[in-house]
Amino acid sequence: MTDLFRVDVFSAKPYDRHFLQEACKAAGAEIGFVFHDMHLTADSVKLAEGAGAVCAFVNDDLSAPVLEALDTMGVKLVALRSAGFNNVDLEAAAGLGVSICRVPAYSPHAVAEHAVALMLTLNRKTHRAYNRVREGNFALDGLMGFDFHGKTVGIVGTGLIGQILTGILTGFGCKVIASDPAENPACIAMGARYVSFDDLIAEADIISLQCPLTPQTRHLINADAVSRMKPGVMLINTSRGAVIETAAVIEGLKSSRIGSLGLDVYEEESELFFEDLSNTIIPDDLFARLLTFPNVLITGHQGFFTREALAAIAGTTVANIASYRSTGRARHPVEVG
Repeated sequence: MTDLFRVDVFSAKPYDRHFLQEACKAAGAEIGFVFHDMHLTADSVKLAEGAGAVCAFVNDDLSAPVLEALDTMGVKLVALRSAGFNNVDLEAAAGLGVSICRVPAYSPHAVAEHAVALMLTLNRKTHRAYNRVREGNFALDGLMGFDFHGKTVGIVGTGLIGQILTGILTGFGCKVIASDPAENPACIAMGARYVSFDDLIAEADIISLQCPLTPQTRHLINADAVSRMKPGVMLINTSRGAVIETAAVIEGLKSSRIGSLGLDVYEEESELFFEDLSNTIIPDDLFARLLTFPNVLITGHQGFFTREALAAIAGTTVANIASYRSTGRARHPVEVG
């Protein structure tokens, strides 16, 4: 490995190993991956001693203290295996001269299709029907849904994922309204109508969040927003957990203002998701409360989890690292502002 550029991969799962090694082989990149299954934290950062770069995921800690430790060890590149970078202190990175790069797009189809899977499952209650039938219970009571055709779906965030989702939902015969500071002509061409966020939450039968986490979108769905939604609205979040204020959504479920909730992300997911906690007690009271509602469906941040998406993520990550090694600049840098 002496002739290879060492990259320490944190939060590494078996599928990360497979796809990163395959992408490296396909690209002929001279990269030597060292895999760590634990998160990158202020305690585990010492494992990167001797590395040329680290590769991190959504729940790894890239706060100023961790970045300072990396800089002290001579690590000047952080390659994110994700599109989002809200876990990175970009100002600290810039001040230290640590380069941050990301995967801006991998498979927008994967996340959009997962959002629709949550919608359809919550509506037609196929998860509950599956369990009933396995127990010999073929009663239909409590399983009634509604036709998607003709319903109004509000999409918050119309980048590539929102664009794909628009296409799927218009194919179902839904009326799509959208809210985004930058209107996407492709969505308009498919029949989406742009409205203000306030109008969207008041009109939509289904609301799907596809926006990044920024200071403007943090707790975008709060008590005030919930109070202005249609009674019985379906709320879906496959973006970032902190876009939703969990306590406010729980109150919305208790009052039936929110008729059903589908989450693939959670505000405090870093202590939960991607791990097997089946033999432990989950200490998060809000998350435990969510699990008590029959009209709540939660998946563990698996929206990205398709073969195509993982291959694309690995390919872009390898290309970022190889470009940085040869030119001093990654292909997809993240910079302050």
